[in-house]
Amino acid sequence: MSNESSKAGQEQVEEVVETVQQTEASAAETVGENVADVIDELTQANFRIEELEQAVAEAEAKVAEQKDSVLRAAAEAENVRRRAALDVEKAHKFALEKFANELLPVIDNLERALAGADSADEASKPLFEGVELTLKTFISAVEKFGVKAVNPVGEPFNPDQHQAIGMQPSAEYPANTVMLVMQKGYLLNERLLRPAMVMVSQGGQSASVDTQA
Repeated sequence: MSNESSKAGQEQVEEVVETVQQTEASAAETVGENVADVIDELTQANFRIEELEQAVAEAEAKVAEQKDSVLRAAAEAENVRRRAALDVEKAHKFALEKFANELLPVIDNLERALAGADSADEASKPLFEGVELTLKTFISAVEKFGVKAVNPVGEPFNPDQHQAIGMQPSAEYPANTVMLVMQKGYLLNERLLRPAMVMVSQGGQSASVDTQA
């Protein structure tokens, strides 16, 4: 009886061991599968992260490119606006250039008429005063539009605004000084319309002085 009990106990132990072994094997298999699944998920997650990082980098590059394009477009638009403003300003300043050139001979003729008239002659005095008033009004009108006379008697010769007709010795004026103006010059908003036709002093010397710029 004792042997049978011992044998039954042994069988129970073996069954328990077998059950434990099967459980361990099953648990190991389950853990292995779970580990494999986790590794697979981590790998996929890493791939996804790399894809997202690449997408972010591409998006940032595109934003930077678009920002640069916007800045360049804004700068170009500002340059166009500035050039247009300068063109408009020049157009406003010099639109009257051709018209003003046509008026200069009228001023010249009025000045010649006054120079040739006798202001002391009572018979022609009303005519003289009328021409004088007309000239003053005319000059005042063109000055409002930026036209200014160049009458440089006593000033140093300036080849940018004066045209020398000749040179003469002079004890009154230093060398290279305008001693006589045959025809006034004119500026339009500081730009030369017509140079003044002048005679230039050689000073007290008889030798000629170079007046060419």
